[in-house]
Amino acid sequence: MNTYSVKAYGTESKEADLKQMNIERRQTTTKDVEIEILFCGVCHSDLHTARNDWGGTKYPAVPGHEIVGRITKVGSEVSQFKVGDLAGVGCIVDSCGTCESCKQNLEQYCLTGFTGTYNGTDEHLGGHTFGGYSEKVVVDADHVLRIPENLDLAAVAPLLCAGITTWSPLKHWNVGPNSKVAVVGLGGLGHMAIKLAKGLGAEVTLFSRTPGKSDDAKQLGADHVVISTDEEQMKSVKGKFDVIIDTVPYDHDVNPYISTLNINGTHVLVGYLGGLENILNTVPMILGRKSVAGSVIGGIAETQEMLDFCGEHNIVSEIEMIKMQEINEAYERMLKSDVRYRFVIDMKSL
Repeated sequence: MNTYSVKAYGTESKEADLKQMNIERRQTTTKDVEIEILFCGVCHSDLHTARNDWGGTKYPAVPGHEIVGRITKVGSEVSQFKVGDLAGVGCIVDSCGTCESCKQNLEQYCLTGFTGTYNGTDEHLGGHTFGGYSEKVVVDADHVLRIPENLDLAAVAPLLCAGITTWSPLKHWNVGPNSKVAVVGLGGLGHMAIKLAKGLGAEVTLFSRTPGKSDDAKQLGADHVVISTDEEQMKSVKGKFDVIIDTVPYDHDVNPYISTLNINGTHVLVGYLGGLENILNTVPMILGRKSVAGSVIGGIAETQEMLDFCGEHNIVSEIEMIKMQEINEAYERMLKSDVRYRFVIDMKSL
């Protein structure tokens, strides 16, 4: 297959900083679109992949799966997009399309494994996929998203990961105007969970370990803030919540939150991958038909639904714009939670 070279930012090893490099993109096939990347959000997954924190990183690694841009080429069999359209690419660029999950538009749970925007198996060129820290990307049109024209494009980018990661469980557990939702953790995921739950009409509470985030949470749409280290405050919300969206990215004790669930309530983990060292106490679960569950991103159709909803309700992420050359500093700041609440790269700086 014919290829062409584009500028990108990536790393050659887990110890190395990200730097400018050239990568190969495939020439647009009949089913593809080519997108000039305008903005790319910076996700914790980018950092973890670059540094091989989860194992399995293929180098050179070019992260980035919160991509917003304009279409510059369209394959002959593509009817849903035209040159000049705004477009987005999230975490998925391909899936088998035939398994039971894919048939239900749940590509994120593809039984053979979806193809990640970066560090996935490149079925076209061989090797592995490269992400959005680059000038352009070529993607199968069925995995490309329409971006609402009325939104701040830079602030849309994090919706393609942080937004859909929180939207998917909110929709799956039928959050709406009569729902009581709590969010654990106020970061990139947490602030989107608050905005989206509020947009769906729910009464929203933030669980925080410290009082310092109360004003920010309420500006984002939270109705209440509960300090999770305050025993009396935790008692005051016993049995209250239908859904808890837990965005904490490290091992933590979920037991204190279970008592705050209502009958049939669900505590959904979206931020942490790994084992929980604290033993899960099943007593309140069994006596209240409560659940602890997990959820990841959404499929293409669900992500489009989320983007359309955000367009209708003018919901975007809170961002700090950076230049591509500032990415290594941004990673260090992310480790210190020194961002409100998501970095976005202006790709014109590449």
